[in-house]
Amino acid sequence: MDYRIVVDAGHGGDDPGAVSGGLKEKDFTLEAANYMYNRFKELGVPVAITRDSDVTLSRQQRLNTMNNSFGTDPKVIILSNHINSGGGEGAEIIYPLRSSSTLPRQILEEIGSEGQPTRTYYQRRLPEDPSKDYYYIMRETPDTTSLLIEYGFIDNANDVKRLQNNLLDYVEAVVRAVTRYIGVPYIAPGGIAEETYVVQKGDSLYSIAQKFGTTVDQLKKWNNLTSNTLQIGQVLIVSESTETPPPTENYITYTVKSGDTLYKIANEFNTSVQQLMELNNLGTTVLTIGQTLRIPTSNSSTTNTYTVKSGDSLWKIANQFGVSVDDLINANNLTSTVLQVGQQLIIPGQGSSTPPTSGNATTTYTVKSGDSLWSIANRYNTTVAELRRLNNLTTDVLQIGQVLKVPSSATSSTTTYTVKSGDSLWKIANQYNTTVAELRRLNNLTSDVLQIGQQLVIPR
Repeated sequence: MDYRIVVDAGHGGDDPGAVSGGLKEKDFTLEAANYMYNRFKELGVPVAITRDSDVTLSRQQRLNTMNNSFGTDPKVIILSNHINSGGGEGAEIIYPLRSSSTLPRQILEEIGSEGQPTRTYYQRRLPEDPSKDYYYIMRETPDTTSLLIEYGFIDNANDVKRLQNNLLDYVEAVVRAVTRYIGVPYIAPGGIAEETYVVQKGDSLYSIAQKFGTTVDQLKKWNNLTSNTLQIGQVLIVSESTETPPPTENYITYTVKSGDTLYKIANEFNTSVQQLMELNNLGTTVLTIGQTLRIPTSNSSTTNTYTVKSGDSLWKIANQFGVSVDDLINANNLTSTVLQVGQQLIIPGQGSSTPPTSGNATTTYTVKSGDSLWSIANRYNTTVAELRRLNNLTTDVLQIGQVLKVPSSATSSTTTYTVKSGDSLWKIANQYNTTVAELRRLNNLTSDVLQIGQQLVIPR
């Protein structure tokens, strides 16, 4: 998967954003961004966030995260969360002059499907130089797909009521639209992945419906289509997500208090929003004061199994279950990182025969310009969650020169290779029985172009 996401919580700290009736934009945007960030992580999409608490960010600090987390190219999608003001009503999206309207249109349609009125998606030009974007997050993030999402108006009573009750439903709609756009299987909270199909030359809605045993009307409903016209390369949902039963793990109970959100509770108890929703059979993220929730305990001694799906990688599965790639390799006696669709993997628990990562030896790494927890985790074949745990981190923001603990055992699963004349990623991947995607991931590559003499990390 080549797409990467940067989530932005607009304003923050000394900058409250739009204010009305005691409500502050920065509070809505922080809740939205934290939920969005957590959901993309659960779905295995590489993601960074500009702020995860109520802190003041300078313009340059915000831009540094946007531009340095994954580089600047069209497959870096920046989602800047905002609440509007000025007396209007409904959601709208602004997109860059360099980008197409496809993704903003799909996002706005999904937000509308959750019951929020929608206005429009549009581009805005700088008055003194109409060749440039009005907003700096578009103007100063070259080549990225940077979107400014306005969920509603803070000074409109109808919008305020909907935002207070349904904001995270609208954020989930954004996640849903983006995952479908980038071709990642969408998994609803408490659900299983949708099956998708990429439209080929000669396809029609009728032929696709026949192929997948459904109807044209159902395809149009699942994909919010208003006509039968298709585009080659368009990603269609061809089966609907269904709920999965709650897990049978041990749990404790927790009573919801004023100010609680699922994201906040998940963070407090070192679990995920998705796990809480599954365990409590929740169909919405809205909580009620006094509501009793089941919280999964961390002392389970069982192991789980997982069936490999199309698009999976060891790194993606490790992130999904909060373990390391080494844990998966050891638990399943794997000699390669290549997976087969339908393959059954053991997911080690803390009480399994696989030693927990907390017992592994560590070494240190000094943060350099452009580093992120995601890129460092990739480099050392571990997870962002494990780096946070090893270093007692409460934020993903790093400082140049900061010294981090990293698992030393992770480096033993790779070797290095020097690029020669005539080499390509495909050729090297075949030579070492791995995949081009795995080479890109291990080496933080944003392009398949290689230089003679370039050093590549290769999985053993």
